[in-house]
Amino acid sequence: MGFYTYHYSYFLFMAPALLLSIAAQIGVHTTFRKYSQITNRRFLTGAGAADCVLRYGGVQNVAIQRVAGTLTDFFNPHNQTIALSDSVYGLATVSAVGVAAHEAGHAIQHARGYLPIKIRSALVPAVNLGSHIAMPMVVLGLLLPTGYDWVVYVGMGLYGMAVLFSLVTLPVEFNASRRAIRALSDTGALDPDELKGAKRVLQAAAMTYVASTLTALLSFFRLVLIAGRRRDS
Repeated sequence: MGFYTYHYSYFLFMAPALLLSIAAQIGVHTTFRKYSQITNRRFLTGAGAADCVLRYGGVQNVAIQRVAGTLTDFFNPHNQTIALSDSVYGLATVSAVGVAAHEAGHAIQHARGYLPIKIRSALVPAVNLGSHIAMPMVVLGLLLPTGYDWVVYVGMGLYGMAVLFSLVTLPVEFNASRRAIRALSDTGALDPDELKGAKRVLQAAAMTYVASTLTALLSFFRLVLIAGRRRDS
């Protein structure tokens, strides 16, 4: 495996994913910023929207708290807490409502035992391990004699767990958004035109997960290609 081959395969596999990732990041920030300029007619804040969706889903004992930052929102299933960023928690914008409702959708998934989120949670320990040692093992294995190819394959297996995690994340994220939009619609929390804005915000956010998954898949296929060429040589 020569220097040129290594870098040629990198650009061949990764350039499309990197471009999509950049476009997705620009898209989510642009869309979020656009609908952050629009105050919803009911003056429903992000915290209020999360509470509304939780009550719609019949979920109790989930705390809603504020965290610093922008788009740093998340649901923590371990302490049953929805953390909403400064740009979401206390603001009554269409963006804030959409993002907060999405995180509440994750809380409903956990409460109802949504299968993909169970699978994703089960993968976390392996992914945490693999994120630290997968690529170092692959690089080390490629530097060692061919008799140590098993080191490459172990590293690839660990990286494959991260790829699986990304694939499972897609239905989890799309489902949380669907739950959020359904709740906001059924409760009348947003008017129809505002609901369209919230959908656009969540669709833009979903594209970042699509880009991340594509990047992980192409990285894995590239490792397979490199390992195959090493074996053939």
